[in-house]
Amino acid sequence: MQQTILDNLTTAIIPVNDQLQILSLNNAAETLLDVSDQGAELQLVTDFIRLQELQSDLERTLIQNHRYSRRETDCLIQDKMITVDYTITPVSDGDMALLLEITPRGRTHRISREESQDAQLETSKVLVRGLAHEIKNPLGGIRGATQLLARELSDPGLNDFTDIIIKEADRLRDLVDRMLGPLQPPKMVDLNIHEVLEHVVQLMNAEAAGKITIVRDYDPSIPEFPGDSERLIQAVLNLVRNAMQAIEQVMPVERGKITVQSRIIRQFTIGSQPRRLVCHISVTDNGHGIPEHLKDNIFYPMVSGRANGSGLGLSLTQSVISEHHGLVECNSIPGHTVFNIYIPIKE
Repeated sequence: MQQTILDNLTTAIIPVNDQLQILSLNNAAETLLDVSDQGAELQLVTDFIRLQELQSDLERTLIQNHRYSRRETDCLIQDKMITVDYTITPVSDGDMALLLEITPRGRTHRISREESQDAQLETSKVLVRGLAHEIKNPLGGIRGATQLLARELSDPGLNDFTDIIIKEADRLRDLVDRMLGPLQPPKMVDLNIHEVLEHVVQLMNAEAAGKITIVRDYDPSIPEFPGDSERLIQAVLNLVRNAMQAIEQVMPVERGKITVQSRIIRQFTIGSQPRRLVCHISVTDNGHGIPEHLKDNIFYPMVSGRANGSGLGLSLTQSVISEHHGLVECNSIPGHTVFNIYIPIKE
């Protein structure tokens, strides 16, 4: 009877011994880990679930003999990034030392998170546009006054200082323009998404002088759909360039690997709207990952994980994908970061 109850739970139940080896799996755990009960027996649970914190959490629970939980944690299971809640409970019953319960966060949670993110980003966009307007007006006045001053100066050597003011005013104006994003509406024409992806891959191969490994994994069945080719190139290029820079921070670029993948997804919800057919583009890298404190804010303007980063690339990507009625999201753990783009295909 107990096994029947366990097998009908939607929560993955994984009992482990004091060596962190799996003792058994219920049906939900077999589905989650994509392995049979017999195939997982006495294998390390951390071999199936790639999450840096899981090892330390299991060991801490063993030592302290107290239950431990994490919420909304990204982990890698069978090369798929999944957001889960998990609880570790100390148990003393024969060989069993710990009971690991894992609950994948479902579709409802993802939709709720997307709606919250959209609302926050829309608020941020309004604030940025208001701030940009207030900045550009005095910048124009400063630039104009400096040009007039330069004409009145009798000492040519002082023109160096007025030139600096003009150049810095222009730099700030350009920065504000980039924060605002494209001013013209997108030019939507039927396009082949793989032409966009190939253009990006060729640009990055040239930029990296062919040193980095870029794997193409395309689904040739994806039909053409309306889009702005130039803006989509820029959006995907930002993701691939970020991936390369993340790799360069932790290893020689020759050891880096970026995978650009395209797939068709059926019956997918973007925001609260169901879509029958969606183009899914993913950019995966083996770089250092996104710091935990930045994960919820990476799509905001001026937020960057690099000291010399402008913080505008991901914001621009999010803006472009929104223009295509799509969604961009990220899952990241150290050594494995995935940016996913979902664009609805009009049939």
